[in-house]
Amino acid sequence: MEQPEPILTTEPSPSQPLSPMTVRHDGPRPPMGLGLYLGIGTAIFYALIWLDRLVPDRGASALWIQLVTHLVLVTASLGSAVLMSRIEKRPFASYGLPLGRVLGKNFWVGVYWGLVALSALMLAMHAVGVLSFGRLALHGIRIYKFASFWGLFFLLVGVFEEFTFRGYALHHMTRAIGFWPAALALSAVFGALHLVNPGEAWVGALAAAVIGLFFCFTVRRTGNLWFAVGMHAAWDWGESYLFSVPDSGGVATGHLVNTFVHGPRWLTGGSVGPEGSILVFVIVGLVWLVFNLFYPKSQHEPN
Repeated sequence: MEQPEPILTTEPSPSQPLSPMTVRHDGPRPPMGLGLYLGIGTAIFYALIWLDRLVPDRGASALWIQLVTHLVLVTASLGSAVLMSRIEKRPFASYGLPLGRVLGKNFWVGVYWGLVALSALMLAMHAVGVLSFGRLALHGIRIYKFASFWGLFFLLVGVFEEFTFRGYALHHMTRAIGFWPAALALSAVFGALHLVNPGEAWVGALAAAVIGLFFCFTVRRTGNLWFAVGMHAAWDWGESYLFSVPDSGGVATGHLVNTFVHGPRWLTGGSVGPEGSILVFVIVGLVWLVFNLFYPKSQHEPN
């Protein structure tokens, strides 16, 4: 198990690494800094969208448009944080995404946890008789083609959503109101925004908020976002491609198998998919307990 980076509550010495919970007293004060971060990110996003419209339309498919859109979102989110790191005179890594650890051990451990947790949820739904698997929906090279596409797509989703809600924002709000109040507030917003998705329901939004809170906890224990990014990407990839179950209203194009859900909505999740099932709360609760055992509280972690 990789040792977590220290979680600091005071001004660090030059020899101490910075984490998302590091509190320094220079730079813009909350909420001004957060507003500036969001403003810069929005400006970068629309600037990139405007530049993209200058490129002639060559009939790109809806899937590629989604991929490019998420690449733009990641660029805007990270680019805004890079500028804020210059304004606040602190390393970019202090916002929770050390680039020297891109796709490192924490990320792959998170991928493993995400696939195991989702598999447990699928098996639980199968055990109670509300989920069954059919034949393969893809064959030959298309299996690898769509596996790779959705892997890249959900990696971008994981980086964007984790950094936006558990990166700069969590770091900045922790300075203002403390870690757990910040984590609760951002997780509530994260869950509420899922209601914008077609086919979403309040149970699915609540599940997203609970999962978001767990991801905040992983940042606190591991010292950075890479575990959360890996687990988030793997969970979404497993849902949409590997197990091919509904996710907020529909099944992804290019899914691997034909999966059927049948039974009461409170067990199947209905149009929301497994994230709208009551069983997801059981799985997330168990994952939280096991994670707490594997990643015990560090001596550097604040109370």
